[in-house]
Amino acid sequence: MKAAGVELAELKAVHSRVAAMVAQRASSTAPRRTGRLASTVRGNKAAARATVMAGRASVPYANPIHWGWPARGIAAQPWMSDAATDTESQWLQVFEAGIRQAIDQIEGA
Repeated sequence: MKAAGVELAELKAVHSRVAAMVAQRASSTAPRRTGRLASTVRGNKAAARATVMAGRASVPYANPIHWGWPARGIAAQPWMSDAATDTESQWLQVFEAGIRQAIDQIEGA
């Protein structure tokens, strides 16, 4: 995209929308005891990629819950990966439309 003259910052809005879609699904499907883990799911507004994160200093168990921790008897529950897979057809359309729009701007210039 850079070689074609498209700045990655132009896709920031697309990445933000995609991350929000996956984050919403991940939050609704997060394993729950208290709901604290689900409340930490958020999409990142990066220029170069769509990223969804969970956890924070007060909720440090997001990674062990997602990926598991066999030594502690914690089985993997890949709820964030599942959220990305489950919504793939939706966010793929958003990406395709964003890239088409960027290409149209190049061709129209």
